[in-house]
Amino acid sequence: MANIKSAVKRIRQDRKRRLRNRALRSRMRTQVKALRSLIDSGDATAAASALKDTIQVVDATAQKGAVHRNAAARTKSRLHRAVQRMG
Repeated sequence: MANIKSAVKRIRQDRKRRLRNRALRSRMRTQVKALRSLIDSGDATAAASALKDTIQVVDATAQKGAVHRNAAARTKSRLHRAVQRMG
């Protein structure tokens, strides 16, 4: 355990941020997984409407710094292409 006050505070902050980032990433992955299952099922209308919600979650996650903005852009691009290929 750290002996210096600033190091103790840094540990507290890191723990809080790690938990927040984990929750945000988990939420994003769950949303992406749900959209991918809709794409696999072949339901184009449901996938198109879920795409909008998923993109919002991915953008919010990137904006809060839980994932890199390029990773978010790549994820959105791949999902959008997959939905477009459906029909």
